[in-house]
Amino acid sequence: MKIKEIKKLSIDQINTKIISFKKDLFNLRFKKINGQMQDTAKVNTIKKNVAKLLTTLNNNNKNKNEQKNTKR
Repeated sequence: MKIKEIKKLSIDQINTKIISFKKDLFNLRFKKINGQMQDTAKVNTIKKNVAKLLTTLNNNNKNKNEQKNTKR
């Protein structure tokens, strides 16, 4: 996923994407152990996507908290 695509998503959509990527990682770990995994680079790309999603989610929360503090 690209950052531009992630910024267009709502918070709920980001959370659902994170959950689905984590499920994919879980399944890929078992495939790796069983020797059924073809594309090992997929694990790294999924991890990076989860990190991007979590970063944007945290930045959104941080911005909301800063806006609340400036209103007081």
